[in-house]
Amino acid sequence: MRHRVKSKKLNRDEAHLEAMTRNLVTSIILYEKVKTTESKAKLVKPIVERLITKTKQQTLPVATRYLNAYLLDKNATKKLTRELLGKYKDKNSGFLRITPLGYRAGDAASMVQIELI
Repeated sequence: MRHRVKSKKLNRDEAHLEAMTRNLVTSIILYEKVKTTESKAKLVKPIVERLITKTKQQTLPVATRYLNAYLLDKNATKKLTRELLGKYKDKNSGFLRITPLGYRAGDAASMVQIELI
């Protein structure tokens, strides 16, 4: 039974799911716009929002250590702490937007674009 299970598995084992989400979160921060499936975007959105919020609340060295522990690229940490935090200093939430793009040709998966606002 899946009582009180908060996240989806997306038909992957635990290690693959963790690696995929960390890769996608890093890509969203680096490129600010990523095209992916709707279920992956819905899985990743709260994680990115939580990272941005926690980074805003902490001092710079603590936030850098926190981000380096999760993100896979040091450039993503630098970009978030140096560029994006100034952009979001007056905003409390709603840092991401999910825009539907239609369906993928191969398997008809619902595609979306997830981007930083």
